Order: sequence, then C-alpha cells, then structure tokens
Amino acid sequence: MSGKSSQRKGREAERELAEVLRGYGFTAEPGRALNYGTEADVSGLPGLHLEVKRCERLQLPAWIEQAERDAKRFDDGAPAVIFRQSRQPWRVCMRLDDFMRFYRA
Repeated sequence: MSGKSSQRKGREAERELAEVLRGYGFTAEPGRALNYGTEADVSGLPGLHLEVKRCERLQLPAWIEQAERDAKRFDDGAPAVIFRQSRQPWRVCMRLDDFMRFYRA
C-alpha cells in the first residue's frame, strides 16, 4: 500500500473508531488529519492513550512499543492499541496491570 493510501486508510480507521466510541457515550474525536504524530490518533477516553491500527497483518509488538512511547510523550494515560482487520471486530491490546486498574475502577 502506498504512503498516501496508507495514510487515508489510517485516517478512516481513526474516524470509524471515534464514531464507535461515541456510540458508547464517550466524546471521542479523531486527531487532526496529517498531524504527523503531534497528537493522539483518537482522544476522549480519559486515562488512555489510543494507538489506532487498521491492518491485515498484525504487528502487535511494534504497535505496543509505539503506543507506550507516545503515551509517555503525550502524558495522556495508559497505552492501548485498538485495531481491527477487515470484516473483524475492533480489539484492544494493553498491559495487564493497566487493564486491571481500569477493571477494578
């Protein structure tokens, strides 16, 4: 996939996920188009830094590293990767200790 079509697919995924999260009652918003890493992919879930991926080939270790790095840089919460493949539901990957803090709350 070329760079431009990959960016378009990523942007569409961010908008799609924000819409799904709004359906759950959150005020989720996708980051601005072409922000080149200057803001989170999707905001509006307090305490979480979301890294959004829409990809057929899963690269979880790399995505988790990116989420952890960006969560530290933005200081906006626990890192979480939200991803989906074609014709699959959205899924979430995060550290167990972070998940347990949210679950217990």
